[in-house]
Formats: sequence, structure tokens, C-alpha cells
Amino acid sequence: MHILQALFFPPEQPGGVSSMIPFMQERFNKRGWEMELFSLPKRVRGKGTEPVSFTTFDWHVYEGNPIVDKYIQTYRDYIWWTKLRITKTYDLIHAHHPIAALVMKQLFPDTPVLMTVHSSYERELILNGKIKENGPEEAFLTALYRELEERADQLITVSNSFKQYLADYVQEPDRIGVIPNGFDERRFRPVPHENKIPQLITVCRLVPAKGLDTLLLACAELKKRGQPFVLHLIGDGPIRPQLEQMAVELNIYEEIIFYGYMLHPEDFMPFFDVFVLPSRAESFGSVFAEAALCGLALVGTNVGGIPEQIVHGHNGLLVPVDDVPALAAALEKVAGDPIFRYNLGRVAWDKAQSAYSMARIVQQLKSVYRIYRKDDKV
Repeated sequence: MHILQALFFPPEQPGGVSSMIPFMQERFNKRGWEMELFSLPKRVRGKGTEPVSFTTFDWHVYEGNPIVDKYIQTYRDYIWWTKLRITKTYDLIHAHHPIAALVMKQLFPDTPVLMTVHSSYERELILNGKIKENGPEEAFLTALYRELEERADQLITVSNSFKQYLADYVQEPDRIGVIPNGFDERRFRPVPHENKIPQLITVCRLVPAKGLDTLLLACAELKKRGQPFVLHLIGDGPIRPQLEQMAVELNIYEEIIFYGYMLHPEDFMPFFDVFVLPSRAESFGSVFAEAALCGLALVGTNVGGIPEQIVHGHNGLLVPVDDVPALAAALEKVAGDPIFRYNLGRVAWDKAQSAYSMARIVQQLKSVYRIYRKDDKV
């Protein structure tokens, strides 16, 4: 069976699905499955010129909006690049972005196309202050879910929570499958260590949606209570200057290390103690699974797919979104009690191994792929 994994970002991009798929490809290829990757290079911009139309709505209603126009141009670019680069057929195409799925089905209508919806672009834009809720951009982006349902052969998403979110925009939500992201156990694994001062870590893009302002306020409260800690903040983004200034004003700059972008944070993530990320929205929250596989105690918000990974008090702690006192109390609990912290990390590792290991996810995907195979070879 010859399968194409159709991405949006190139595989060398940090984090998320783009960095996960090559490891999945390796597992499949070793087992005799032919799998290739395809994506749109960043240098391809403004090349496509073909007209774009959808079957379930008229996108021209939103024409003239900068975000919509940019999305449509990227769609045209993906068509141009696909026509230029793909010269053979596949038994199955598994897409990981709406543009990739819709373009592939347009150009290869006889090939089964599966689509995994990994995240909500419209929620990200709203939370990051780029668009207004209930505005034309959100209407356009959410209309694409119905278009995907109409044209893709199978919709999959990464959490039950996000499946419920999609239910408002499709006609048959029960047909949406749920397969979480998988993580290579060889990349993420615990390392024995002992830190005299509790080491907190977060890994994310520095944008408002991640709730890092709430984290800094909670850390300031920790310091006031006399709880020592170091926060390692890995990632970059548009609000980094504001966060650094906030840390100075809260008198916690000495307790925080701003690393900026890092290609392989998993190389030293296991040497920390607690992973914390107070996101305001997460369809799945891959970094929580990565941290769990490194044996860290988890602290997250009770939103999106995070509660599907964290059972409060069992393998981590959950707090409400934007609740500074609750987050400070949770951090104080895990930072001040090494035995409790160790037990949370141990159980988190067990759960992640059983639920999110690459081996398990590969088996789940094989079961779906086999539905579309044309022979009995694999």
C-alpha cells in the first residue's frame, strides 16, 4: 500500500504534527508500508492562479478580508506546487491540514483522502487577538469543516473534546474518528536526576493563547510565599518582549530563563521536574504527552484535550483557565512536595506510554488505512 502524508508545514518545522509525521513514516516503512511526505515550502508564495471554489459554501462572500484572501492564495499555491511535484498516484492520501486535504481531493478525486483535524485555527486567531469572535474570518474558517466533511473520505481528530467542537460545524459528527497524536518513545524518556530547587518548564509558542501571563503571575505568587523555583521558558513568539518586561516588573526575572526557539527541547526536558502550561485553548496539547513521556509531573488547564491527558491528582493537576490563585496553589503543591511530584510523574509516564506511544498510534492508523487497501499485501 502506497500512502502519501500531505502536510502543510515542511517536516523540519519545530513542534506539532510536522515534527511527528517523519517518525511515524519511519515506523511504517520499516514494516513494509510505502509512505512518503509532501508539504508546501515556505518559499512558495504567490505562485498559484487557479480559481478556487467549494461545494458547500461560497467563499467569495468573505473576499477582500486579508486573512481570507491570504488563505485562498495559499490554497492556490498548494495546487500549483502539487501539480508541479506529484507525478504518480497513491493508494491513499492522509492529509493533516484543510488546504492539503481539499487540494488533494480536487486533484486526485479517485484516491481516498483521510483528513486529521489537529487544531482550530480560528480559535487560535481569536485568542491571539488577530480576529474577532463571530466575525467573517471565523465564519469562513469554520465553514471549511463542513467542506472537509463533504469531500474527504474520512475525518479524524485528536481528542474527544475537539470532536465535540467540530460537531457544531458538520452534519454527521458521529462519523468523525478520534486518534490522538503519537510520540516516539526513543525521543521522549525519563532520565534519573535530582534538583535541589524545583525546576519548572514550559515549551510553547509565545502567544496570548498559551496563558503565559497567568503563569508569570502565579510564579510571582510562589516567590511571595517563599517557594524557591526556576522556570525554564522554551519558545519564541510575538509577546516575548512583553513577557520579559512583565517578569522584571513582577520581580521574578532572576527565576526565569527565556531560551527562545529550540529545535530539540526533548534532549534536556527530562532533567526538569514539572511541566506547566496554562493554555486558554488546546485541541490536544501534544507537549503534555511529550512531557509525560519524559517523566515530568504535569500542571495544565481544564480546557480542550488537556483533561483527556491529565486526571487531576493522579498524573497531574488541573486548574481553571486564567485562575492565578489556583495555578499558584497547584505549583506550590508540586514544587514543595518531591514525593507527590515524583508519583505524579511516574503515573503520567505510565499513561502516556499506554495511550500515546508511537507504536500504539501506528496500530490505530493501520486499522483505518486497511479499510482503503486494494489488495491483501499489508
